[in-house]
Amino acid sequence: MTRFGLQLWSQQTDWPGFRDAALAGEAAGFDSVWTWDHLMAIFGPWEQPIFEGWSVLAALGPLTSKVRLGLMVGANTFRNPGITAKLATTLDHVSDGRAVLGIGGAWFDREHEAYGIDFGASVGDRLNRLDEAVMLIRRLLDGERFSYEGTFYTFRDALCEPRPIQRRLPILVGGSGPRKTLRTVAMRADAWNTSGTLEEVAGRVEILAEHCTDVGRDLATIEKTVSFPILIRDDRAEAERAWGALLAHNGTDTVGNGPILLGAPTEVADALRPFVTELGFETFIVRMPGPYDRETIDRMAEVRELLDG
Repeated sequence: MTRFGLQLWSQQTDWPGFRDAALAGEAAGFDSVWTWDHLMAIFGPWEQPIFEGWSVLAALGPLTSKVRLGLMVGANTFRNPGITAKLATTLDHVSDGRAVLGIGGAWFDREHEAYGIDFGASVGDRLNRLDEAVMLIRRLLDGERFSYEGTFYTFRDALCEPRPIQRRLPILVGGSGPRKTLRTVAMRADAWNTSGTLEEVAGRVEILAEHCTDVGRDLATIEKTVSFPILIRDDRAEAERAWGALLAHNGTDTVGNGPILLGAPTEVADALRPFVTELGFETFIVRMPGPYDRETIDRMAEVRELLDG
């Protein structure tokens, strides 16, 4: 059965709006709710208001009862991996076992510059740091007590207690770097997130499969997730108008590269179906700017029915 997640932008919103959209997503049958891990707005003027990711997820924990909760994805540069493991464990407890630890190498230099956070010497440096961090986080979440001295991190008799409620709290790695990020996914991740056209994503799946073969991992054991901006209206022109209003609210005219799916449920399902039938994706993440389109939230169940029917 196809799974759907709802990624709520944490910029240019308020808590009641964010909260109510998450609750609406759960009521509409979404399987997971996600948000960003950014300290400054990433679309439009960076000065726009934005919430901190782990905090809003923790606030949603006791308010929801079914959806998995996670960052899409956490910036590894922001936190020591021990702190990240503790944050995920705490979220798992306040949500009664529904946390997902989403993490990536980080990319937005402006927020690092603003707050004096080490951005690393290069993309490769950040991805090497990510790989080491994910390895350490897994050991902590699995209950190991250990010391470690590596390239980027040093632990002395480290232990993460209490343990997560989930027997294996899943780690999702986001990103598409062919040499390093996808290698980390193959070696250490329970789930992977990417975005792009069918052709682009197909190429990444092929590379990920090669890494899995190299490390002795079955690709089928990794939950494959792909993200799209989606807005549903039966009339395409109305969908474009509503999408434009969301972007205007966020002071931007773009959401980056990649497909934007606007239109009726049949059009959205037709665009998503090859990711299931040709590439084996299980989970689709709906990327949604504030103030959040309630009709899309409510009608994604129609897309699921078309895909699973």
